[in-house]
Amino acid sequence: MEAAINLRKPLRVLIVDDHRLFAEALEVILASDGRIEIAGHAGTGEEAIEAATSSQPDVVLMDIAMPGMDGLEATRRIAEKVPSAAILMLTGSNSRIDVDQAKQAGAAGYVTKDRIAAELVRAILEVAKT
Repeated sequence: MEAAINLRKPLRVLIVDDHRLFAEALEVILASDGRIEIAGHAGTGEEAIEAATSSQPDVVLMDIAMPGMDGLEATRRIAEKVPSAAILMLTGSNSRIDVDQAKQAGAAGYVTKDRIAAELVRAILEVAKT
């Protein structure tokens, strides 16, 4: 189904993760797909809010567990400030509680880090359609 999705312009994606190496790996994966453009990076919830407000991305890839403000609170605030951005949670956990909390915070989708290579681009395209 991925190949059937045609975009007039690339989706702008903001990557939010406190692990720099992981964020760089995400960028490499996403940069290989012409339908996606990296709008920026953030390593904390506070930076994520600022980056989302200034860059107005189509999709925010949001880690849940970060020092300081976690991804759930950052998601709530970004959903208020940048309602046009779809937020896709990234986490190492597939706990039902985490999934429910992510949805309550305003996330449009949820991908576990162990499934990223197989599912990330598809998930980004899906949440951008909603």
